Amino acid sequence: MIVLSAIAIDDEPRALEVIQMHSTKVPFLELKATFTDAFEAIAYLQKNKIDLIFLDIKMPDISGIEFVQILQKPPMIIFTTAYSEYAVNGFELDAIDYLMKPFSLARFTKGCNKALEIKHSRKEDTLNYIFLKTGYDEEKVFFDEIQYIEAEGNYMAYILANKKLLCRQNISEAVSQLPDNQFIRIHRSYIVALNKIQKITRQSVWVAGNEITIGASYENKLMEIREKIGF
Repeated sequence: MIVLSAIAIDDEPRALEVIQMHSTKVPFLELKATFTDAFEAIAYLQKNKIDLIFLDIKMPDISGIEFVQILQKPPMIIFTTAYSEYAVNGFELDAIDYLMKPFSLARFTKGCNKALEIKHSRKEDTLNYIFLKTGYDEEKVFFDEIQYIEAEGNYMAYILANKKLLCRQNISEAVSQLPDNQFIRIHRSYIVALNKIQKITRQSVWVAGNEITIGASYENKLMEIREKIGF
């Protein structure tokens, strides 16, 4: 069985107790540690590799949003909070789920199942393809075929050289199954293939003859793109 290793961060001990209790009921989840201090969690992550973080958003000293932003390569994130207004910011940071407190065991398990599916879909670095579920079928797509990916309602549109594939997933799920040395998210609705970028301006990139705007909250990606592709 694939096992998900996880930690939980929340400044409220009672909230951590709920996560601990729910975790014991999910057979594939191993909760390694809990933290009321986010900075202690950062120190832990520097020495330990984990798959998933249950992360409160509204915390003293540093918010959950800020916590994710300072991690170089964050694991999968499930935000836990009592404040629904943070949902958009959470998903812009590629959180795979968003649990509103108080959440039930069923809702908690649903988030864990989503994380497990994402981990299962991730391929080893030696593989250069993914399988995309299109309707009732699964189609093998090589990473080098993908030019860019665009959110279309409840679907992600994978734009290839000669066709477009629609896959029922959100953009966070799409990001999680792609190698970060080959793809980069530049907008709340767009992921682009680094090796397909033809031109870079201050506000956009050009891929396959299409101008794709860089989102206001992704402006810091420009430097990362230049470093990775040598522009």
